[in-house]
Amino acid sequence: MLRHTLVVRKNINSSSLLETKNLESYYGPIMALKGVSLTVKQGEIVTVLGANGAGKTTLLKNISGVMVPEKGDILHFRDNIEGFDTDKLVLKGISHVPEGREIFPLLSVEQNLFLGAFTRNNNPEISKDLDVVFSYFPILESRLTQQANTLSGGEQQMLAIGRGLMSRPSIMLLDEPSLGLSPILVKEIFTILKKLNKEQNLTILLVEQNAKAALDLADYGYVMELGRVVMDGKTNDLKSSKDIQEFYLGAKEESQLTQRRWKNRKTWR
Repeated sequence: MLRHTLVVRKNINSSSLLETKNLESYYGPIMALKGVSLTVKQGEIVTVLGANGAGKTTLLKNISGVMVPEKGDILHFRDNIEGFDTDKLVLKGISHVPEGREIFPLLSVEQNLFLGAFTRNNNPEISKDLDVVFSYFPILESRLTQQANTLSGGEQQMLAIGRGLMSRPSIMLLDEPSLGLSPILVKEIFTILKKLNKEQNLTILLVEQNAKAALDLADYGYVMELGRVVMDGKTNDLKSSKDIQEFYLGAKEESQLTQRRWKNRKTWR
């Protein structure tokens, strides 16, 4: 089968595809993001790690226009997109695959995929991109007429990613793609994400609690805690950090094994 290539949007004048600068965001009186700054370079996979409540999902919602930050800037190829509506951001090349997949359960697989291309009207190019999706997720081609809510969890995640690809994104925001999946399926999906990055030059900003899988996949990582970035660096460097090894990878020094956890609390700063 001939493999087409997604036409990924590029800006050769800027290696920085996405930046947030001192982003602040609230849920009512609760400050969820406290001056978050990060950079995603073109062609990179960047991961954001952190426990529940750290602000990871809120960060993606602010970038994709689901929420509007109170302060700070969001730059896409150096253009400030803070406050843009979500449909305008899709047109600019920002695709958001949310936590929990959020496919359209009563629609077919085919209808879900075509909804990913709702901003486009170039039908021959849409058909080519559909072939690209099927080349990475062949199971979806065999399920085209099947109602989406009858798919397995792994198939639904593949559908959500495939739907995101149909908008021809410059960057894909992925929120917890491993959620609720078996280790075998997590490995399969992360392998496909790596291929998409290498073969299609797809830039990815990945929010993930499975720290090992995320650090193995990504080039650069940020660690968030209580709405702040408390650590960042190349993923190889993060893997060697004792804090990351203990609190995200489950490693402990032998002398700490008999200590109560509260006696060895995390101190990032």
